Amino acid sequence: MRVAVINETSAAAKNADILKALEGRGLKVFNLGNTGVEGEAPLQYIHTGLMSALLLHLGAVDFVVGGCGTGLGYLNSVLQYPGVSCGHILSPLDAWLFARINAGNCVSLALNQGYGWAGDVNLKMIFDALFTPETASGYPAHRAEPQRNSREMLKQISTLTHRPFVEILKSLPAEVTQPALCYPAFRPVAFAAAGKEPELLTVLNQI
Repeated sequence: MRVAVINETSAAAKNADILKALEGRGLKVFNLGNTGVEGEAPLQYIHTGLMSALLLHLGAVDFVVGGCGTGLGYLNSVLQYPGVSCGHILSPLDAWLFARINAGNCVSLALNQGYGWAGDVNLKMIFDALFTPETASGYPAHRAEPQRNSREMLKQISTLTHRPFVEILKSLPAEVTQPALCYPAFRPVAFAAAGKEPELLTVLNQI
């Protein structure tokens, strides 16, 4: 599984904790957001939401680990875009249920609020519960089929209620697209996947 880690500036200090907690899981991890390195351009959750959704749309990654101070800003940002199923994950139980019931492609973590002693341990336990072979298995077992039907219906709803990504990018203001789509670590990953959508690639080249 290919996983993007996209931190916004308020959570940059937690980037190393996230990467450490993801180790040893057989994941291909792309570290594409703020990492806490001095002098890097700050990304707000407005930017990281767009970055995350575009990577998922292009199929550049299978899953995104994002978040912000509370996790709520990033959650609202990324859910403005088509094809995103994101969970607000505070505990290992949240992750356990989200994986089995919702089987989404994105999580939003609270990386400042409540992130105290043993916060890194909680992250590891969250990922233990999240990245599981039992994804989409349903819970409880007798609810598996209606839960699967709901997931499929949500995908249809997302397609119906959102504009195509090319139109979205053309309409967004530069203060959103420029910091997000020109971020150095992000740009080559997105562009490598955009080749299969020539019109979208043209738009990206104009930003």
